[in-house]
Amino acid sequence: MNKTTKITTGTGARLLLTAGVASIALSLLSTAAVAQPARPGAIQPAAHADQEPINHLPNPYETQRNFGTLPDGRSWGSVSAVNIDIDGIHVWAGDRCGTNSCATSDVDPIVKLDPDGNVVQSFGAGQIIWPHGMDVDSEGNVWIVDARAANAAELEENPSAAGKGHVVLKFSPQGELLMTLGTPGEAGDPPTHFDAPNDVLVAPNGNIYVGDTHGAQFQNEAGPTAKSRMSIYAPDGSFIKSFGEFGFEDGQFRSPHSLGMDSQGRLFVADRGNSRIQIFTQDGDHLDTWYQFSRISGLFIDPNTDMLYAIDSESDENYNPGWQKGLRVGSARTGEVLYYIKAHDSERGSGMGGLGSMGEGVTVDRNGVVYAGEVGPIKGMTKFIPRLIP
Repeated sequence: MNKTTKITTGTGARLLLTAGVASIALSLLSTAAVAQPARPGAIQPAAHADQEPINHLPNPYETQRNFGTLPDGRSWGSVSAVNIDIDGIHVWAGDRCGTNSCATSDVDPIVKLDPDGNVVQSFGAGQIIWPHGMDVDSEGNVWIVDARAANAAELEENPSAAGKGHVVLKFSPQGELLMTLGTPGEAGDPPTHFDAPNDVLVAPNGNIYVGDTHGAQFQNEAGPTAKSRMSIYAPDGSFIKSFGEFGFEDGQFRSPHSLGMDSQGRLFVADRGNSRIQIFTQDGDHLDTWYQFSRISGLFIDPNTDMLYAIDSESDENYNPGWQKGLRVGSARTGEVLYYIKAHDSERGSGMGGLGSMGEGVTVDRNGVVYAGEVGPIKGMTKFIPRLIP
């Protein structure tokens, strides 16, 4: 069943616009989206207008910046790929090699950190260009989305960077490459290729879900180059199916940027270009659409509590008017947003501008401690420690 749900916040505020404002907004909307914007992709589905921004909720977390010390004293680069280890305590992170790319680097981008921020394991040197998404499966294997190939300048500096990227890589906990989905170094369409994939999720039954096409969030209309989809692979890597396409309606996407799964086995897709979460069965049937968690870059659902953590690194007056960047925490069962952590102060904004900076990746340990991977003007990792949560 296709539906879009409107949810109240933890403060009980209604999330519907007044009838007068709604009627004005509806007069400006097409059946799918508002009029063409000035900036590429700065357009939202019609239903987005019904959602009042949620920017003011309690923050029960203590923020600790600059979590984690990398080997040899090297500096952190951008981090969007983060996930908790199967022990519930250690944290895996994909560092873009001190900058925003590993194409010209020989350091290990994938690191495993203990709760004190010490690196206890690392791997991946020379194998990954742009670590973007990550999952850790029930056996402790680490799945990495390498979202792009090396560009011309990078290839000129390091020709050995050719033939990498646009793939999903499965590593053992020790860093042995076990499986590759996609064709390294080539963009294309499933089942044999990906086109700038975003994230990967391994379901309890072993099926592999891949959210594909990073650049779709900057496109305004369907066309030959407008792609956006989810793909499902069996545990052995054989292709099962793809579902979804570019668009603004329920079941369509503009960059499925991050993935999560709740205790019921429902698949949550952070449809970043459309500033929403879409919820599906594991077969790809649409169940619901939520706008109350903002423009989500990273999504994590605690499988034990169904707490949902949605991190927003991009909202501004062009790409999500009225919303502020930050981390929103709520319930995957009810859709209620309970807490809000505002963005870090920074001279320039993360994403495409706006105020402040917030991470792209998010994960949570067994004690409810939140770890965020930072991109943009602020790099590295941030730790949010729950202090006032019952």
